Amino acid sequence: MTNMQFSQRLKPLQSNVFADMDKAKALAIAAGKELIDLSLGSSDLPAEAHVIAAIAKSLHDPSTHGYLLFNGTRDFRQAAANWYEQKFGIKVDPETEVLPLIGSQEGTAHLPLALLNPGDFALLLDPGYPSHAGGVYLASGQIYPMPLKAENDFLPVFTDIPTAVLAQSRMMVLSYPHNPTAAIAPLSFFKEAVAFCQEHNIVLVHDFPYVDLVFAEPGNWDQNLPQSPIPSPRSPVPSILQADPEKSISIEFFTLSKSYNMGGFRIGYAIGNAQLIQALRQIKAAVDFNQYRGILNGAIAALSGPQAGVKAAVTTFRQRRDAFIDALHRIGWYVPTPKATMYIWAKLPSPWSQNSIEFCTELVKQTGVAASPGAGFGKSGEGYVRFALVHEPRILETAVERISSFL
Repeated sequence: MTNMQFSQRLKPLQSNVFADMDKAKALAIAAGKELIDLSLGSSDLPAEAHVIAAIAKSLHDPSTHGYLLFNGTRDFRQAAANWYEQKFGIKVDPETEVLPLIGSQEGTAHLPLALLNPGDFALLLDPGYPSHAGGVYLASGQIYPMPLKAENDFLPVFTDIPTAVLAQSRMMVLSYPHNPTAAIAPLSFFKEAVAFCQEHNIVLVHDFPYVDLVFAEPGNWDQNLPQSPIPSPRSPVPSILQADPEKSISIEFFTLSKSYNMGGFRIGYAIGNAQLIQALRQIKAAVDFNQYRGILNGAIAALSGPQAGVKAAVTTFRQRRDAFIDALHRIGWYVPTPKATMYIWAKLPSPWSQNSIEFCTELVKQTGVAASPGAGFGKSGEGYVRFALVHEPRILETAVERISSFL
């Protein structure tokens, strides 16, 4: 076999928390363990019937079977703009400020190609979602990790970023409600981030997949919202564009994977600054067309149709959160109750407190319970483990019983 030469940018992509756990899960199954997979945040709930009906109807329409270019996505972009205006009270131009995506992960991975020259810095949350780092590596950029600590409510401290790094920084990526820590951020924090990025000429990126999976009641973040024809935004957590209503430096990514249980359909969108939308559109044009039009029709039905399914999903995940937390407390593992997301971010007990990868590998090997090691989300994630609440309470409680025997 010839000695193939591969690019240097592949080296940092060789390890991935989900791929590594997938191997460990396969070994556990091969050894006869009954798997309870809490490692991947893929909702086990079904998409709503009216969404499936819209997709099914499209299948019998031959006009949906061809390539779908940007102009053909107009109805979806309009539905996304309407949804956003109703939820956050921010006017959106569907022609210049919305771009369909194959999930928000695709958008966050491609955007660095439009923003970074080799050697430029991206400021990323640590711990954070792996695709944020992957996109920077593919663009030959450098990463400056912003540590998230419990004593700071898992929010980064911007004043800790070195001046020399800021001089080379082109983008900052935030994501609240946060994966993996389940932290939420107030509007005052987003205003601080906008002011900081404006001062240093940095693009502000907000990955926003868990906008609807929030269990806390709205606090006082909604004071002093920008003036809007819609007086009462309907979200208990803020959008980055409420802190940057002029869309001066900001772009936000939304996916239908979590709110509407459409993870496998791969549909989301970017919304924000028109120049950033255009730049990302240029990258996408070189890489892909859009999804099948029927999937966009299903997404339109989700965004513009009844929202009872979203509320039901939130109730389901709240019940699962409470059952899992109660079960952990019963075995003496005390973790804080998260206000959002579908995750539990648990500080590891001794003797595993600084070896999350070994903990997760041994846990699935011995018990069949799969979780995600905190170290897989970044250096500052070491000492924690993430559990995804993707099973009904009875199974979650069984998982905790197995964890108890392991500990």
